[in-house]
This record gives sequence, C-alpha cells and structure tokens, in this order.
Amino acid sequence: MPHKLNSGIAVIGIDIGENSFHVVGHDKRGAIVLRQKWSRGQVEARLANLPSCLIGMEACVGAHHLSRKLQMLGHYARLMPAKYVRPYSKGQKNDFRDAEAIAEAVQRPTMKFVATKTAEQLDLQALHRVRERLVSQRTGIINQIRAFLLERGIAVRQGLRFLRAELPRILATPRQLESSLATHGRALRQLLTFLMVAPSRAAQSHGRPSRLPIGLGLS
Repeated sequence: MPHKLNSGIAVIGIDIGENSFHVVGHDKRGAIVLRQKWSRGQVEARLANLPSCLIGMEACVGAHHLSRKLQMLGHYARLMPAKYVRPYSKGQKNDFRDAEAIAEAVQRPTMKFVATKTAEQLDLQALHRVRERLVSQRTGIINQIRAFLLERGIAVRQGLRFLRAELPRILATPRQLESSLATHGRALRQLLTFLMVAPSRAAQSHGRPSRLPIGLGLS
C-alpha cells in the first residue's frame, strides 16, 4: 500500500544516516506536518509523488547523490554546511531535532549553500583525495627510511629524488650500514619503487594522466 504524504508540505529537512533518514516537513505557515523515519529505499519512492517543495540537507556523505535524485523528481534540493545548521538546533541533540534544524535553516535567506556536485566532480574529488593520501603516506615512509639511515650515521637530504639517488649506492656498500639492514636491500628497493609509482597508478586507473590539475601532480 503506497504511503500518502500531506500535500501541504512546503519545506522538508532530511537528516541523512547510513541506512535510515529522519524527515521533518513544514507547511507554508511553518507548522510541523511530517515527522517520520524512513529507510534509504523509501526516500525517493515517498517524495516522487509529492508536489515540488524545498528540501534541505547537510552537505555530508551521500548528500550530493540524493540531491541530484530529488532535483530530478522536481524538488528544490539545497545542501548546507553542518556548521551553519547547528545554531538552529533546539534542545538535546537527536536525529529528529537535527532534521528540524535543517528544515529551519534551509529557509533562511542569508544561508550559505553548497552547490550539488555532479557524479564526474565527485569522481575527480575522490581521485584527488586518494592521491593526497598516497603522497602523504609516501612522504612519511621516506622520512622514516631517512631516520633509519641516520641512526647508522648515513645522512640523506630531504626529498624523494635524493633518496632515490642515494639508496642504491648505500645498499651497494654493506659496510656502511654495519647491520643486517644491508641484507634487505632488495626489499628496500621494491618499497621505494612502490612509493614512487603508486600515486601515478591511482590516477592512471581512473583513465586520467598521472599529473593532475590544481597542483596535485607529483614532481
């Protein structure tokens, strides 16, 4: 049996969860006429037959996807940073009060909204974040290798190109290491090779060049 909503709903606030959504709706006078918890699959189905209305959500994980879906249904979906919604929350925090705050905040004429990203924009954003994480991990491991070498009296200048240039020479001279570290030269070379190529492979797997725009290419 289809779930029928009040056709007088003018504004809806949705608190997005991983599997459940808390929904609060206001009529044109600002009175609460909807206060329900829906599953992920119920959101689109129940809003599909509702007349066009203003729908607010916090700009969080999954919000851009849902915003695009609701816009396709004819609704006016708007995303807001959570920090700008927080002042509208009343009383002790819970999911329904969060949804009420969202419904209140989305109506403010001075609210700063977040543009809904396309699927392509989200893909590129994810790619950049993965590469940033790989670059950060690479930098940490390179500095760790430099620290290990420094403990054995071998100083290597900061930076990937200096370690890449010096490590083969160091490993080829076991007496410099004065430890069993020299026996792991092959493993160290493999690790360094992985650190150098992993970020580029992450980009290429997405069908894009290894040197990305907006300053994220590796030198």
